[in-house]
Amino acid sequence: MILHSKADASGSLTIRGARVLDPGAGVDALLDVKIEKGIISELAQPSGKKSAGKGVAGEGLVLAPAFVDPHVHLRTPGREDEETIASGSAAAAAGGYCAILAMPNTSPTVDNAAVLGALIELAQEEAKVPTGFMAAISHGLAGEELTEMGELAEAGAAAFTDDGQPVRSAALMRRALQYAGSTGRRLALHCEESSLSRRGQMHEGAVSAELGLAGYPSVAESVAVGRDLALAAYEDQPLHLMHLSTSESVELLRHALVDGVQVSAEATPHHLCLTDDAVRSLDANLKMNPPLRSELDRLALIEALKSGAISCIATDHAPHARQEKDVPFEAAPFGVTGLETAFAALYTHLVAPGLLSLETLLDRMSTGPAHAFDLPVPRISVGEPANLVLLDLEASWMVREERFRSLSTNSWLLGQALRGEVVLTLAAGRVVFGSERMAA
Repeated sequence: MILHSKADASGSLTIRGARVLDPGAGVDALLDVKIEKGIISELAQPSGKKSAGKGVAGEGLVLAPAFVDPHVHLRTPGREDEETIASGSAAAAAGGYCAILAMPNTSPTVDNAAVLGALIELAQEEAKVPTGFMAAISHGLAGEELTEMGELAEAGAAAFTDDGQPVRSAALMRRALQYAGSTGRRLALHCEESSLSRRGQMHEGAVSAELGLAGYPSVAESVAVGRDLALAAYEDQPLHLMHLSTSESVELLRHALVDGVQVSAEATPHHLCLTDDAVRSLDANLKMNPPLRSELDRLALIEALKSGAISCIATDHAPHARQEKDVPFEAAPFGVTGLETAFAALYTHLVAPGLLSLETLLDRMSTGPAHAFDLPVPRISVGEPANLVLLDLEASWMVREERFRSLSTNSWLLGQALRGEVVLTLAAGRVVFGSERMAA
């Protein structure tokens, strides 16, 4: 198995009278959804009567396929003060996720079967939602020697990535594509030309010049995207582009898709909602890699999300200890949290203003990521596992540190009011998160 968590659920549960919205299955109706032993057993017109077993009142709420996040940093092993499998997966559950994939840039790096196996065992004991692990492309993320991809795939690696570092050598990238292809796993790539981005603190543009901060130009990403797409086309192998941030990268992606390259891509909530103008505050929680870009770049990402060229929304959930971020902007590490705020942030900034449909948002947070990494696709139909999220689109809530299940609170949304709240999450048939709205 690629995903690992605690044992499946038993018993029965009925979610009554919610608007059931599953864009992939073509479902949009008021229904009662009955779940038996973790499996959806019945979809029926609301009867107004309470059925046997536990029930949740869903009237006025939206029931959708739960979300899948293919880009999460759990910091285990090595930095359990920032995040653990238990805390990170609890944060995922609170955010409406039924599955997550964790990155290998830990200490030690997930670059051998022993480290990977230990993580899988730990997830089977601690993970609140099914959790998979990517393994490194190169030993120690150094970009010099490939890992034993075949052995890692057999041990359960969900994919391969050097996230946090680009694969600098084109020759090594070509060999990585060849070897990954033989394992049935794909590469997930952090695209950055380090000689161009070196010492960059934020997007290179008018704001960086005004603030006197070293610029990280958009071409540092797009040059690497172009190289990796060309290699994937040449080798006829699939790849996944992580956290795209620039209009130039989007244009290269579109051309590659037209040309038949096997590529999927993701965008993050912060790149979809914010621009480099936000960095004027010098809040270190707005420092991430790749950096926040221009409004032109943001709109290009949204359009690619609408068209399906970008099929995945991923949080790039990157926890950091408070003291690491509580420093001047230039000295702070890159990265922000996102699991617990992703849906509400995107609903508030994109759906509510009419920039994106709710159906598209749900698809890109669930079906798209699952397809990209050959994970089970959450579906609301009889016989499917209950991977569900119940949403209150009218609820408003304030992002505060005390709400977080994550051990870290380096969120760009602290102190902001958001619209759209996760009420209930089921993962692999188990209730993994429920607010006070749950009723017996």
